[in-house]
Amino acid sequence: MKHSPRLTQLIDALRTLPGVGPKTAQRMAFHLLQEGRPGARALTDSLAAALDSVVRCKRCRMLTESELCTICAAPQREMSLLCAVESPADVVAIESSGSYRGRYFVLMGHLSPLDGIGPEQLGMREFEAILDEGAVHELILATNSTVEGEATAHYLSELAARRGIRASRIAYGVPVGGELEYVDGGTLAHALAGRQAV
Repeated sequence: MKHSPRLTQLIDALRTLPGVGPKTAQRMAFHLLQEGRPGARALTDSLAAALDSVVRCKRCRMLTESELCTICAAPQREMSLLCAVESPADVVAIESSGSYRGRYFVLMGHLSPLDGIGPEQLGMREFEAILDEGAVHELILATNSTVEGEATAHYLSELAARRGIRASRIAYGVPVGGELEYVDGGTLAHALAGRQAV
């Protein structure tokens, strides 16, 4: 069935969200227009306000409404530790663990030459400027365990090595509370390769 132009435009806009296919986008559009008009107005207002006021932190590139994000502005954070991540969601995940007190650099992606994403798109000038300040003693590489994530981690570790900065990679392996029979082969291989003495 062919939808009206405005409805088609709404469905297409909803499809730009990650994980939203054509049927889900259509279902969302119908819900917003049929029963959720007050929520749709609130969503529209919130999205417009966020687009107008949320920017990237001048230091780490995290999303914020200020020049510096709350992490970069916090004087009690450990200046000698810098954790490189692919997205703001990664910062939230690490922060929720409560076990890291250093600072971050958000790449907003990973190296992917086939998609036209090189070092310039990942903010390497800003990243190298942070390393050149001399406060960072360890770079923690927390990129995803994908081919692109590994290539990005390797690239960043070389930049750190040129400056005499120690680079470490977060460990991958069996999750806490996980049972071996349900863990995939790739995860088990990483766990075995990264084993430690007890």
